[in-house]
Amino acid sequence: VQLQASGGGLVQTGGSLRLSCAASGRYTVGWFRHAPGKEREFVVGITWSGGSTLYADSVKGRFTISRDNAKNTAYVQMNNLKPEDSAVYYCAASTGMDIIADPSHYGYWGQGTLVTVSS
Repeated sequence: VQLQASGGGLVQTGGSLRLSCAASGRYTVGWFRHAPGKEREFVVGITWSGGSTLYADSVKGRFTISRDNAKNTAYVQMNNLKPEDSAVYYCAASTGMDIIADPSHYGYWGQGTLVTVSS
């Protein structure tokens, strides 16, 4: 499966961005981010049906994941962005039914999209 991530950019603290991940097929989608000097970390995930989501504590209440299977696209609405949210964001797809925060469970990865939040 090919994944296409988009939507990154430069915003000021408190701003918003919406990331998109085009992924055809019945996959659980997860978003991860990787900032310089830090380990890659799980951000948010959603099952194929959209009935289950999982958020990292650091983004709860600020990020919202959704998907439109008619468009084969998953979205992450990121509000109230903080400088610590700056990173390259990657979407990944898993054939598993559950959302797993471990990146090793995801067999398919898209290219990253850079998010930069200025203070």
